[in-house]
Amino acid sequence: MAPFLASFRFDMPRYFLLGRTRPDAIRPITIFRAPATSVRIVISAVAMLLASQSCSSTSSDRGRVIADGARVDLTGAGATFPYPLYSRWFNDYAQRTNVRINYQSIGSGGGIRQMLEGTVDFGATDVPMSDTERSKQREPIIHIPTVVGAVAVTYNLPQLEQPLNLSGDLLADIFLGRITKWNDARVAALNAGISMPSSDILVVHRADGSGTSYIFSDYLTAVSAAWSNGPGRGKDVRWPVGIGGKGNDGVAGQVKQIVGSLGFLEVVYAHQNHLPVARIQNRAGSFVLPTPVGVAAAASDTGYGAFRDSTFRVSLVDASGDGAYPICSFTWMLIAPQRIGSAKTLQLVTFLRWALTDGGDMASALGYVALPRATAAKVLERLNVIAPLTTARP
Repeated sequence: MAPFLASFRFDMPRYFLLGRTRPDAIRPITIFRAPATSVRIVISAVAMLLASQSCSSTSSDRGRVIADGARVDLTGAGATFPYPLYSRWFNDYAQRTNVRINYQSIGSGGGIRQMLEGTVDFGATDVPMSDTERSKQREPIIHIPTVVGAVAVTYNLPQLEQPLNLSGDLLADIFLGRITKWNDARVAALNAGISMPSSDILVVHRADGSGTSYIFSDYLTAVSAAWSNGPGRGKDVRWPVGIGGKGNDGVAGQVKQIVGSLGFLEVVYAHQNHLPVARIQNRAGSFVLPTPVGVAAAASDTGYGAFRDSTFRVSLVDASGDGAYPICSFTWMLIAPQRIGSAKTLQLVTFLRWALTDGGDMASALGYVALPRATAAKVLERLNVIAPLTTARP
């Protein structure tokens, strides 16, 4: 800007030039006599006009990274499970880098579908893509774990003054419709000293395909032969009993409204809605709440040779550690570098590096758990293969 303005001969202090504003096509047209204040006003106007033109880009410039530091925006869709955290991450990252990441929380099934259709730059899912889904991909889709979260079991029993105790096989039989009363002997046996009501257990489940449903049904499949041989695991489960709520918010709303209800949802939504959560009996026999400590214990117990392949797909449910909360999962971002091109891949990988190295405190504040160090190191190694590390940091 300054060199261009200096090219005018302003040694005639009470004159100014009107001409074209493109630097490569400047030619004076007419010289007018004007007051000094007018000179200053017009110079400012010319400067602003040139600034606006220098910041604009042609359609061919959009979507690519260039040397002067321009940025591209990213769009994604998928899981509701990590949405509270992703929302915080994306907002903070935009303030640091001016890169806007637009994310639609539509469920893991929708995120996988939109990735397969090629309508978003990245997807998000709490359930790894199945081999059938992967067979439909036009370009390789890579799973990148971002954080660890937990599915909580919540309930509406106002008379209880301490957390409810539940076991995996008991939960399976409740969701199978085999146990229907709160004062059933099996419920009472796990909650000694608590007077359980004689009312019906009103089951609330997800009405939409979701990663939260997958994690919960994955757990029930691991701990109950009856569930494994019946509904099984999946994003879209045929729930034998109960009413549905759309999204984690929908389940939270149903449980809050219906006394005697019991449902499952991502633990952050339970906290946000001030809902109680149950202690779940783990494989070691301990009753554990979905606290960051319990979630971290589950993730640390996994053993990182357990990744099925380089896509980082692994289940964390029913971990064996004494303090492990048993209904946990990684959540993944899905990226397809060959489809979105090098510019968007670089922007996305740069964000992921920042999230994995600097975003842990935000995750902890919301009830998520950052990836254990051994896992994070492997993920960062993979990101460096996808887009080699540069010296620039957000």
